[in-house]
Amino acid sequence: MSKKRVVVAMSGGVDSSTALAVLKDRGYDCVGVSMQLWDYSKKEEASGATGGSCCSLDDIHDARSVADRLGVPFYVVNVEEAFSKEVVDYFVKGYLTGRTPNPCVKCNQVLKFEVLLKKALGLEADYLATGHYARIEKTPEGLRLLKGADPDKDQSYFLFTMTEDQLSRVLFPVGAMTKKEVREKARSLGVKTSEKKESQEICFVEEPSYTDFLSSRIEKRTGEIVSFDGQVLGAHTGLFNYTIGQRKGLGLSGGPFYVLDMDLPSNRLIVGPGDLLYSKGLVAGEINWINRGAKEKARAGLKADTKIRYRHPGAPSTVKLLEDGRVIVEFSEPQKSVTPGQAAVFYDKDEVLGGGWIEEAVKD
Repeated sequence: MSKKRVVVAMSGGVDSSTALAVLKDRGYDCVGVSMQLWDYSKKEEASGATGGSCCSLDDIHDARSVADRLGVPFYVVNVEEAFSKEVVDYFVKGYLTGRTPNPCVKCNQVLKFEVLLKKALGLEADYLATGHYARIEKTPEGLRLLKGADPDKDQSYFLFTMTEDQLSRVLFPVGAMTKKEVREKARSLGVKTSEKKESQEICFVEEPSYTDFLSSRIEKRTGEIVSFDGQVLGAHTGLFNYTIGQRKGLGLSGGPFYVLDMDLPSNRLIVGPGDLLYSKGLVAGEINWINRGAKEKARAGLKADTKIRYRHPGAPSTVKLLEDGRVIVEFSEPQKSVTPGQAAVFYDKDEVLGGGWIEEAVKD
């Protein structure tokens, strides 16, 4: 019987490198692939840099070195056009509309599990593998997406857009491992990136901050900072420079003041005391249900833990499906800084039931 072929998405970091090594060790026919997100020659001319904080030229070089070390074919796939349109433009548009977008979710959704998965299947691969800290479980009711075994590294939040069909074609080789175990495994297999530091920044932002990146792409429109009761307190430098819950950098005396909301039509930044940041619920759209049974339960009210951002612990809540396909989430206890543009992801213990994009916070 022929070996199962796996295309391994390699970012140049230790997780995807170890994923390749583990699968090679298990006897799979592996092919390493890195995504070229930018025209690096143009970026070097413009800034002297070789790329962002991941998937740069250095990262691609590291990925190729690991593949060569393990005797695995390696290719670079050009996805510049899709990345620019689906991730970078989405990021900029989000801030233009007063939202705080999550480009990592969108990159996973479109680049890895649509574009790259399609290319992998075109190479007659049986699976696409990534270095995500998440797990896939086969049950009598179907495939389930679970949190990674390492609670500090779990990345299931970023994967809520996946479908059951995609899960049937994907492997997460390091999902059942801790980060410590991943590094130890990498060392034992002689993987070059075993000690490589993790990337923490948005991969396409080379400027000192994401606001500098946005400033070069969004027209600066200053406006008023007003209190929640309408009192003018100062001036803002452009709504895209702020996010819900922000306290520092407002340039206001007194307080403390926190960003509560943005009034786009009047170009006003609304601030107030921290206790007004709490919401009793939220409305989310573009819902994806991985667990089809959960969708049916949501018609009457689904009990789930809802995460409203990556590092949020998850809040006990009731998720109710609306007639238009959106959901309204009611928290058992009010939650702080519900932010439009971020993802709301629904869990039953370790299982990802589904999720969607936060459209608005429900205060009353």
